[in-house]
Amino acid sequence: MYWYKPLQKYILFTGGLLLLSIGYACKPEIKETGATLKYFDLKEFFKTDSIRLAKLAPSIKKTVTHNGESETKTVKIANWGQEFGLFTSSDINKPAWKDSYAVQENADSLVYTAKFPELKTRELVIRKVNGQVSRVYILNKVHNLLYNSTEKLIYEPGKYYLIEKDQKVKVMGENDYLIKGEFN
Repeated sequence: MYWYKPLQKYILFTGGLLLLSIGYACKPEIKETGATLKYFDLKEFFKTDSIRLAKLAPSIKKTVTHNGESETKTVKIANWGQEFGLFTSSDINKPAWKDSYAVQENADSLVYTAKFPELKTRELVIRKVNGQVSRVYILNKVHNLLYNSTEKLIYEPGKYYLIEKDQKVKVMGENDYLIKGEFN
């Protein structure tokens, strides 16, 4: 049939694009390629701490606040990796970002500051006491024509974690969220 040849080219082109996208999606993370990480390994830190907390299974006094209305419960977190999801998604060790952050190293802290306004993670501060991470602070910002969001994330191992998020969506309005988990 006369329509078969153009359809065949379309199928081959689409199949080629699909194979390329699968190959890109299966690309190993920077750690698996043997390359050294330029910045603090946030993903590894939270992965290790998630495993530690899963073994300890601590009770958490968790407070969730949405637009001023709060609810507090004592809970056991079943999946710490998921609980720390916003923290790990703020990792700055992507190959494309290798020169995108200014690094300030102090005696007790590492401070990473975004050089470009389009980067979501604006600031990452790692405080250490005796070589151990004592506090992680992350500031994320996204601003565009339809949506503005600011996230402040704080984690002090063994003490608490805090997620504070302000969203402004043009059509839907403003929402404020606060999640605080205190270790008992």
